[in-house]
Amino acid sequence: MSLLVVGLSHRSAPVSALERAALPAEQRAKLARDALVAEPAVEAAVLSTCNRVELYADVDKFHAGVAELSTLLARHTGVPLDELTPYLYVHYEDRAVHHLFTVACGLDSMVVGEGQILAQIKDALALGQELHTAGRLLNDLFQQALRVGKRAHSETGIDKAGQSLVTFGLEQLAGDASVERWAAGKRALVIGAGSMSSLAATTLARAGVAEVAVANRTLERAERLATSLVEQARGHGMDLVNGSANGHGNDLPEVGSPGHGSAFGPAAGVAGLVAVPDQPHHACLAGVPTPDGTCRARPADEAGTVAPARGAWRAGLVARAVPMTEVATELAAADIVVSCTGATGLVLDAEALRAAVGQRPDRPLALLDLAMPRDIDAAAHRLDGVRLVDIESLAEASADAPMAADVDQVRAIVSAEVTAFGAAQRAAHITPTVVALRTMAASVVASEISRLDGRLPDLDDKQRAEITQTVRRVVDKLLHAPTVRVKQLAATPGGAGYADALRELFDLDPEAVAAVSRADGNHPKRGRA
Repeated sequence: MSLLVVGLSHRSAPVSALERAALPAEQRAKLARDALVAEPAVEAAVLSTCNRVELYADVDKFHAGVAELSTLLARHTGVPLDELTPYLYVHYEDRAVHHLFTVACGLDSMVVGEGQILAQIKDALALGQELHTAGRLLNDLFQQALRVGKRAHSETGIDKAGQSLVTFGLEQLAGDASVERWAAGKRALVIGAGSMSSLAATTLARAGVAEVAVANRTLERAERLATSLVEQARGHGMDLVNGSANGHGNDLPEVGSPGHGSAFGPAAGVAGLVAVPDQPHHACLAGVPTPDGTCRARPADEAGTVAPARGAWRAGLVARAVPMTEVATELAAADIVVSCTGATGLVLDAEALRAAVGQRPDRPLALLDLAMPRDIDAAAHRLDGVRLVDIESLAEASADAPMAADVDQVRAIVSAEVTAFGAAQRAAHITPTVVALRTMAASVVASEISRLDGRLPDLDDKQRAEITQTVRRVVDKLLHAPTVRVKQLAATPGGAGYADALRELFDLDPEAVAAVSRADGNHPKRGRA
């Protein structure tokens, strides 16, 4: 069997084509399952991100595999095959391994060196394992890709090229200013609670925004993200449980009292806590609750408009969850909006944006759309006071971004790892044949010793054991050099034929070899990253 990948990415297709080909989570699962039904494939995994859709498979026929995987991608994305084909790329065997390792290191990302791709590869592997569509080859491949990506990030400075698509997008919105100075004291709305939205919320909090509201279809997930932000803020120097921040035990006014209301809600709090008593979906996520249901916190820092040091968390951080039904209200109060959901249609259309801008004529609105397909109407570009950065504009900006100095070092790591992986896979391919050969030899020895017992019934136990051990040593010595050598040869490029030769020379039962392969594939240590 051989590894094949068919896909498209921001390097092969325009964003408009990627948007049409985007796969929601349920469709990825169906694609992986349907790939196994296809005759050429015995394993399958789907890697789908905001800038790539790729189908990996273990196939026994190259041309039939390419045709079938391409057809499957067209069927599940809803893009006609004749329109999709010009954007597809195909990688086979070692080139397919090289491609995934390159992707894992962030070299093929829109933002070179970003680390979010590792989580997405892990998710793709987890889905394949859950659906049982990823077998020995794809488990080995994806787990090794994760290790290679981690190695590249730990041994080189590739992260400096751009840690994430989020930071790159915020840098585009900030313009000539640093993200920290631009974001300091602003109110942010994050739509979605997945991994990218979580990264966006954390990045904004670290940049020094005053408030982060998280909106999501499932409010519980939004609450978990908001709570996580509060806990992280506490870990950066704020002792909210004791009712103080930065080590100061000031008397605590009630949240929602005059002068301490939040623009994100009539009684939203400060210092990383939230309480809106008249709206039951809000919760006091940290701080000191009072008998009347309000939360207590220290006053907001009057110097909050000063940009914090890089990586600092604002002492007066508010983090709270809101339902999607209140996005329009939150939009009017926000300065920065980051959206990344799995929705198949627009989350913020032109009318909603126009209405929000109309309520805040003197304040600009910065929008970052990291979803694929897009969450925010592209017509936002034409609204006064609105700046929209989306995947399309990020793709254009990334084309002009300088390449990291460590890229060559990462490429060397990838090349070495591809060679090692190929050798290991080829060596593993012949192992079942070698095991079957030794099993057959042991069976021959046992048979001959049994015949000897019939011919020489007067042998005592000691003599019989000595003869048995001698015959086994002879067989082991005869097989040792050939089996060691054949493993070495099998690990070289084009070495797969040595397993076939061994089976032919010793007339090994194909089913015996297959049984060893199945046992190895079901080994309990396989299948988890």
